[in-house]
Amino acid sequence: MSIPLLFGPYGSGELPANIKDYGVNARWFHGFNEANFAACAEQKLEACVEFKTFRADFQKYPKLIPIGVYGKPIRYGRLVQGVCLSQKDFLAEIEEQLLAGMKQFKPRGIWLDYLTYAGWFETSQPDLQESCFCRDCIADFCNTAAVDATAPEEILASYSEEWKNYKCRKIADLALHYSRLIKARLPDCIVGAYMCPWTPDEFNGALTRIFAQNYQWLSEAIDVFTPLIYCSKSGRSPGWGREWLAQSSEFVPAHRKVQLILDALDYSESLTDTAASDVPSWGIQLYAGAPLFHDQDKALTFKHSVETIRNLSRSEEV
Repeated sequence: MSIPLLFGPYGSGELPANIKDYGVNARWFHGFNEANFAACAEQKLEACVEFKTFRADFQKYPKLIPIGVYGKPIRYGRLVQGVCLSQKDFLAEIEEQLLAGMKQFKPRGIWLDYLTYAGWFETSQPDLQESCFCRDCIADFCNTAAVDATAPEEILASYSEEWKNYKCRKIADLALHYSRLIKARLPDCIVGAYMCPWTPDEFNGALTRIFAQNYQWLSEAIDVFTPLIYCSKSGRSPGWGREWLAQSSEFVPAHRKVQLILDALDYSESLTDTAASDVPSWGIQLYAGAPLFHDQDKALTFKHSVETIRNLSRSEEV
């Protein structure tokens, strides 16, 4: 399947009528939103959906809170992702929402979001907790890994590698399930995934150990990986995107694309640094970026960055 270079904002906000003059050819937005699809059609932009998977309001749905090491629900603040994946009714609702959206709309791409176990990585000091140790999850792990363990402490002490692999496989299998649903109904739809932006060694391997995102295993399901390069929120320098791309070949399968999402809070240094990378991002998403295009100087910076990335991406858009 051909995967074009797509550039544009993520989120709400009106775009200027001449938005395509600045290299924008796509827009990402939350859910199957009729107004956003109509706006994309009017401005001839590719419509791309951010589809929420494993995130919920724990205040309203406490049964979805993963259980931590000591048998109690995990700590969480205002921002958290990841739910107990033994909650089958919740998973059924997610699937129904995906199918209903595809029945009504035909997006160019669907980016799966919050496709992880519990935590939050958009911060400089993440609270990394081992989870999900409810009775059903432990039983499923023991059956899958062919081990006999009843307590979280025992699992982490004696079967930590098996536990990590179990969680990564769970996420990868669900991603593949959603991808197959998408491809069966929309064969030319790009399937993307928003990713924890850490490299595999950071935070003691938390990319897989905590969030259960294994690029190799996810590559069967995902066409485009999109790490969230939010520099200010994560306490990183503007060159983070460029540094990440330079290392990406070490852990991202060569047959898959990487398209960074940058934060408007970091504009424009993060974008210009990323555009200068010897390893180009396969397009760019700009989180909360719509307002920037009403400032001509900022819009022209985006246009010049798009031109730079396109020039660096000399291979065919496949």
